[in-house]
Parts: sequence; structure tokens; C-alpha cells
Amino acid sequence: MRPLAVIGNVNVDLILGPAEPWPKPGTEIIVDHDELRVGGSAGNAALALEALGVEFDMSASTGTDEFGRWLRESFGSRAEKWPIRPEGTTLSVGITHPDGERTFFTTRGHLPRFSLADVLAALDGDRLSDGYGLLCGSFLTDDLTGDYPALFDWADSHGITLALDTGWPLDGWTEKNRQATRDWLSRCGCALLNEVEATTLSDLCDPVEAAREIKGHMPQEAIVVVKRGPEGAIAIDADGAFFSAAAPSVKVVDTIGAGDVFNAAFLAALADGRPLAACLMAGTRVASRAISTLPRSYGGPLPATTGETAS
Repeated sequence: MRPLAVIGNVNVDLILGPAEPWPKPGTEIIVDHDELRVGGSAGNAALALEALGVEFDMSASTGTDEFGRWLRESFGSRAEKWPIRPEGTTLSVGITHPDGERTFFTTRGHLPRFSLADVLAALDGDRLSDGYGLLCGSFLTDDLTGDYPALFDWADSHGITLALDTGWPLDGWTEKNRQATRDWLSRCGCALLNEVEATTLSDLCDPVEAAREIKGHMPQEAIVVVKRGPEGAIAIDADGAFFSAAAPSVKVVDTIGAGDVFNAAFLAALADGRPLAACLMAGTRVASRAISTLPRSYGGPLPATTGETAS
């Protein structure tokens, strides 16, 4: 199996809900569920990889408060080289709704100061040679994002293929953010976008055409994945071939981090040398299990996959 690394945003999630109807200002409601857990795109993906029994390295950071200490303890030895920023740890309060969707309220916290120096201090490029790096939270990690060209150079020098999941821009998909994302993708070997991100970035309504348009901005050998929630996932490979995987029908409990869990299972399968269709199936199956279980379950070791389709 090729080596794996996760790079990016780890923060604390406080999940409450479900809430219906949305309370009026100045009032209070009681909800049935609360959970304090590791969050952030990189954090969610890392938890899934751990549950799947996949070995990986990780670069992240925390604040100097009790939340930061708790996050570092949650990742044990993986967090030994994480920097501790003087800012408070980024906190997201997620309010779930009866349909499984959610609304987030997030502090800026420590994430903007996560830097290239932090990444290089935590990761061994030689150890990760010929592997994959999942790069998350582009619009939250300001200092690192400003040094993406140098990060891409470092990855190229070690033969590390970066898989990019930008997340949603805080100020929306402005033309500036769209151009920045196209520039980043021009240096990445894999794009991991949800359907709304892909269609918004490409300005195309059809997710397949959106994936093809996005691939046109990437290296020839790159692959593009579009996560479609209950519709499963699709991908365009290095040769332009189309692949798809259907998602199992499940009763949704909590969709928070579904795309991040998909990223983890997909990249684990890819690093294991599985065909692209099988990687899509692994991502959809593990993510579907995660969003339909409470407490959250990932199904143990990475499952074998069947029933994939290609055209």
C-alpha cells in the first residue's frame, strides 16, 4: 500500500440537535442529542482512516486551550509534532435538522495560522514518497494556503500526489476563489469535490460535464471525483473514462463530515491499488455507514467492493 498523509484543518465540533423549528431570537429549545467530537475536514478524514485500520501520517495544529489539549490527546503520537498556537482552538457548533442536514457556527481560532513550516516539521517527504496527501480546508488555513506553490513543489520533489478538497469558501465562490481553486488544481493529482462545489466551480449544471471541465485545468494524469450524496459518486480518470458508484440506501442520522469520510475511504482504496470504480464504491459505502449510525461507525477494516460500473 502506498503511504498516506492528511494535511489541514482539525478543530472541535460541538453537535446539537435536531432543532425544528429554528428558535426565535431570545428563546430556548431543548434538543435530544449532544456530542463533542473531533472535527474539521482533515480531522474527520483522519478518524475514518484510523477506524479503517489504515496507516497514515498527519500534519495539523491546535490552539493553546483545553480544546487543543483534548484534540492532541485524541490523536496520540500523530500529534506529537503539531504546533500549539497562542490563539484559541477553532470551535464549530453544528445544529442538526430532522432531515440530517446541519447549520454550522464556527470561530476563526487557530486555523488561519497553520503554515507550511508546520507541515514540513511534521511530515517526512522521503517516507511519503510515491504516496498520497489529502489536502483539506484551503479557505480556512490562510498562512498555508498562501504558500501552496511551495507546498506543491515539495510534494512534487518527493513524488507525492496531492488530493485536494478545498471546502466551501467563507465568502462564497467568487471569481477570485474560483480562479485560485483552478490554480491549485493545476498542481494536484486528484480533485475531491461535492456536487455543488463542482458545478459552481465549473459553472455547469451537469456534474459529469462539470467534472470534465475541471479536469481540463489539471495535469493530464489527474482524476476528478464528484461526491453526490445519496446519488453516490462519479469520477473521470486520467484517460477521460467515466466511472460511477451508487450509494446504499440508508436512514440518515447525521451527515456531518460525510464527504470527509468518503475522502478517507476513497484514498485508502486508491493507495491500496484498487481500480477507480472500486475506490468510489469504498468511499460511498463507508460514508453511508458513517452517516446512518449513532454512535458513528465506519464498518471496521476497509471493505471489499463489488458492483462498480464504468462507461
